[in-house]
Amino acid sequence: MHNNEAMQKEILITLHETPGIGWQTIRKAVQFGAWHSYERFTPEAWISSVGLRPEQAQSLKEAFNRQNIEHRNKRMEELGITVITPFDKEYPELLKQSAQHPWVLYTIGQIELLHRPCVAIVGTRVPTAYGRRTASDLGEQLSANGLTVVSGLARGIDGTAHEGALRGRGSTIAVLGTPVDTVYPKEHRALYQEIVKRGLIVSEYPLGTPFHPGLFPQRNRIIAGLSLGTVVVEAAQRSGSLITADQALEMSRDVFAVPGQISSPKSTGTNDLIRQGAKLISSVQDILEEYSNLLPKKTENSNKIMKTLSSEEAIMTKDEAIIYEFLQDAPRSTDELHELSAFPFGLLHAVLINLTIKRKIEQHPGSIYSVT
Repeated sequence: MHNNEAMQKEILITLHETPGIGWQTIRKAVQFGAWHSYERFTPEAWISSVGLRPEQAQSLKEAFNRQNIEHRNKRMEELGITVITPFDKEYPELLKQSAQHPWVLYTIGQIELLHRPCVAIVGTRVPTAYGRRTASDLGEQLSANGLTVVSGLARGIDGTAHEGALRGRGSTIAVLGTPVDTVYPKEHRALYQEIVKRGLIVSEYPLGTPFHPGLFPQRNRIIAGLSLGTVVVEAAQRSGSLITADQALEMSRDVFAVPGQISSPKSTGTNDLIRQGAKLISSVQDILEEYSNLLPKKTENSNKIMKTLSSEEAIMTKDEAIIYEFLQDAPRSTDELHELSAFPFGLLHAVLINLTIKRKIEQHPGSIYSVT
């Protein structure tokens, strides 16, 4: 990156991390484009050039006075975070095309996934067994065919889609409604750590941003923006996942919906989407045929590798075998397994997530687990 671009990037990050400076204000600054002068601007210069309010102008002036780029970059490096902006070649082209693309993305994990063809899977936080199985199977099959599965790490459909995707070569991207170093919900810590190792965690929120439910709908536009299409698996009428579908439509991306029983309130949203013209999904082929020209070609060799990986993944570790044995007797909650095994909660959650990825067990509402 040239010095000029590096400076633009650092100024953009400072703008983004200054409280009270929103997306539109940054857009005005980017359009004005006086990158060489911004660090020396007086509040009056900010007001007259970019049209900031006096309190915003004062905040920015103070932010530039405090700015310590070396310290910021060192901290990111220590936390394993890569920060990218539209000035970086790593910034995904598809996301850049969306109307309100994020000015800054904080990422942990395999950054190259941002440049592979992606499909989003979203849905209710309280799915039925049918919804969970469908999301898991679709996640796995899309990933096995080389598509990266994007979702929001929420409870329910999101978590199940991520787990399924980790079983294939396409892997998964989790877009958070919290900063990248904050796991929410807490019970997804083991899944989060697995995605850090084998997938990618993404957020537009600066480190230290306090938790707020209003941040979650905002991140849905990133899920839709990264993806060629969005698959909705089980959504009630006013579900947050329908916001993602709407945003996908606004971006002229594909929207797919999994049909559900007409009597199920959890499928009213998806059935409505189908009535409105979303593509009905009866198998993964309905999605794959839309993107056949983008998929990596399968060679005989890669098929052999996939088979080997699957058979290796099916082998249980000693800890996994202990938990699996407890679950063969009867379905059990996390607390019961903790008591029976005496495993620390961190280890227990990691074991449960690995057994789920290996399709040995499945999770039910209320953190109850049973063998598949």
